[in-house]
Amino acid sequence: MLSVTHLLNGTATPGDALRYGRDTKRMPAHMLHYSKDKKPIVVWNCTRRCNLHCMHCYSSSENREYPGELTTEQGKKLIDDLADFGVPTLLLSGGEPLMRSDVVELGAYARQKGLRVVLSTNGTLIDREMATRLKGAGLAYVGISIDGMREVHDKIRGVKGAFDKSIQALRYCREEGIRVGLRFTVHAQNIKELPAVFKLMEDEGINRMCVYHLAYAGRGERIQRFDLTPPETRGVVKMIFDQSEAWHKKGIDIDLLTADNHADNVMMYWRIKEKDPERAEDVLQMLRWNGGNQSGIAITSIDPLGEVHADQFSWNYSFGNVKERPFGEIWMDASDPRMAILKDRAKHLKGRCAVCKWRDICNGSLRARAESYFGDWLAPDPGCYLTDAEIGLKPGTPEWEVAHEFIVPVQEREMEKATAAISPA
Repeated sequence: MLSVTHLLNGTATPGDALRYGRDTKRMPAHMLHYSKDKKPIVVWNCTRRCNLHCMHCYSSSENREYPGELTTEQGKKLIDDLADFGVPTLLLSGGEPLMRSDVVELGAYARQKGLRVVLSTNGTLIDREMATRLKGAGLAYVGISIDGMREVHDKIRGVKGAFDKSIQALRYCREEGIRVGLRFTVHAQNIKELPAVFKLMEDEGINRMCVYHLAYAGRGERIQRFDLTPPETRGVVKMIFDQSEAWHKKGIDIDLLTADNHADNVMMYWRIKEKDPERAEDVLQMLRWNGGNQSGIAITSIDPLGEVHADQFSWNYSFGNVKERPFGEIWMDASDPRMAILKDRAKHLKGRCAVCKWRDICNGSLRARAESYFGDWLAPDPGCYLTDAEIGLKPGTPEWEVAHEFIVPVQEREMEKATAAISPA
């Protein structure tokens, strides 16, 4: 995750990180990306059930019962294990986590154990009473997914009226004093909505937004044809940077972030080097401490059944189940070959990622996207939008041959997008 606002506008510096000793236990939430001990933020997908049917859902959730999900007792045992291991943040997700009747109880229990608790929700189930309950549970933040304005959002979410309920949920949470923000997954079906959503942020007084690049997992894997082309992706990232600077100049305090494509880190460095060169080396140091993609290092997903994964897009591979072993034991078990590689992956990456000069601030980006596209989790990320020249490649060199072991058929993908119907079905 890239803290666009903090880095672009100079509100997070190496001095700030060093002041806390880059210690996870001491650093505030917005600085956790730069800690050195890298205890993982845990995304607990506490249920797979969902009342919506989003086209990009990485868990392919439906509105039905899923057998075998962790019970309340097992959930509390998991929270005990996470607290004992020193996890800084527990993110309750789904499916739709509020379809689980005990989720507020579990959130409150995690707070009692000293965890910072965040809720990721579609918002449609948050009425005034639920917002009051969430406040009472001590949640640090509620992230509500918005995929565009009313018509586009409802189409992507598969349920008419979802937009209005989600916006009302934002208002209820704000009235209760809960810190709240938007989550926006960008692709070809909603790219034109981004400026209107930025305006919505201002109009509603929402001070945080994270823009996610499309991950090829679940139903998101089925809509790869709607992923953005490299020029479109660059345009979106530039738009985000421009908007962050514009808000800063107006004195509007809105925190913008991007996630799931760490080529954004490279673009951030270039932006600072061009516009504020005196800060460029400081920003580069922060990006190195950030480390690029942190799947299997500083982020993990525990699925509804208790299986531990590198991230929420990698449910095809489990490191173990928390019903059988404590989370900390699973997480530190380097005998698992994938876990060992993830924690020190640079020398194992293939293709363009193997020879890219930006590996220290990208770390191969999203492995789940590479595995989905190429069938090889160490292959290059097909979502990378940097050119060969930009990653340091010269035609005719040995590095060039290595880089082109895997070829992303961008033209073919663009042709599919041009001829595809609006519906992904």
